[in-house]
Amino acid sequence: MPLSQYPDRPFVTVTSLPPNPASASGIAEDAFEFIHRHVPQRKQVAVAPTNCSEARHPDAEVMAVIDLAAPDWPSRAVRTIAELNPYSVHIHHEEGLYSGGDVPESTARKRFLTLLEGLAEFPTIVEAHSVRGRLLESEEAFLTHAAELCTIMILKCDYQKWRLEWSFSRAAKDMPHNVAVIPQGARPDRHYAPREIDAIKDELGLWDLKGKRLAGLVGWIQGNKRWDIVTNLWPEIHDSICLQTGEEWLLFAAGDINDPLHQQDFDHYVAEIRNLERIGQARFYQFAPEGERYYKVLALCDFLILPTLDSTQSSTLSRIIALNKPYVTTAPLEGLTAMTVESEGGLLFTNRETLRRCILRLATQEDLRWRLGEKLKNYLRSKVSWDIVAKQYVNAYRLARYSKDSGMPIRFPREFEAEARRSQQRAPAS
Repeated sequence: MPLSQYPDRPFVTVTSLPPNPASASGIAEDAFEFIHRHVPQRKQVAVAPTNCSEARHPDAEVMAVIDLAAPDWPSRAVRTIAELNPYSVHIHHEEGLYSGGDVPESTARKRFLTLLEGLAEFPTIVEAHSVRGRLLESEEAFLTHAAELCTIMILKCDYQKWRLEWSFSRAAKDMPHNVAVIPQGARPDRHYAPREIDAIKDELGLWDLKGKRLAGLVGWIQGNKRWDIVTNLWPEIHDSICLQTGEEWLLFAAGDINDPLHQQDFDHYVAEIRNLERIGQARFYQFAPEGERYYKVLALCDFLILPTLDSTQSSTLSRIIALNKPYVTTAPLEGLTAMTVESEGGLLFTNRETLRRCILRLATQEDLRWRLGEKLKNYLRSKVSWDIVAKQYVNAYRLARYSKDSGMPIRFPREFEAEARRSQQRAPAS
């Protein structure tokens, strides 16, 4: 089916937009922009929660009509979407995104499934942002039901799909065949040349950091980000780094709190940075990690450190990839490990010793930083650039539209299934 069919029907996306700092918000924002570049004639509409009433986007109309505190919000959203007569409906799902107020996650999942049931007549694409390698029974049941109700389900990493296949096989369940993999997009237009860095430091009021090398801890500050394992280690290796390189290195910690529940962790982490600041080993910069400033703060760093207990930093990692900045992050840890293995642009640590070793290597080996940066540049250009990912989204919309109009279900090959078939075809006849 050509994409030009139904030219007056908009692409509809159900998501949250800022002021909500959820990672899915950033994904949707960039997607709107690059889909518009790819299909400028197609209108885009964001159907969002009511707390996004002030949100604006140059490439999409924002309709903030979802009152998450109202039990009947799914039926209201369905009515709004039906009135739009959409070409397709792209729904972002992330844990917590639809559990406004005191609504428990189990209730939020039921309401989300009610939304899908109400949209059964339309081509629906569910992008699942919270899929871990090992699923709880309740999570598996939710994903199964969601996949049955939607036209296409999108996962972010290949490992999620084949681990999902394994989970289903262990439970003697049929794996849904409408599951596609579209990676986390990264912007191709946010690279800063070395000659621009001093001007950015001036712009951000960080002129005192000129001439200094920076190991960066950047992002929203909360308990699961574990900045403390770096601040506790930094005094042990700071002098060694400076002695080996002949350069002045600082631990550059930058970010802010985005959830009052993490106030105690925020205060603790910042206090440790301030202690290092007083002895000339660190610098703290408080800012909201959003928008273009986020990229500029990351650009100041010679490399980044992403210690975390879960996979909540995919948004930060996509920005690091956009900037071609080498990094070290936790392993084994879901999407962070998967993207690091695929790109070969970062180092992985598993304990205090491997973290120490990775930081030392990145700080003392400029050629290593350059090689990793080149790997990230190639990974960006070949796989995760929004120029590529936006086209994959649009193709998913087109396939979903065709499936709904023709009555033909979507059937994507399972991970490794295509390779197994090719191997069988190459095998000599007995």
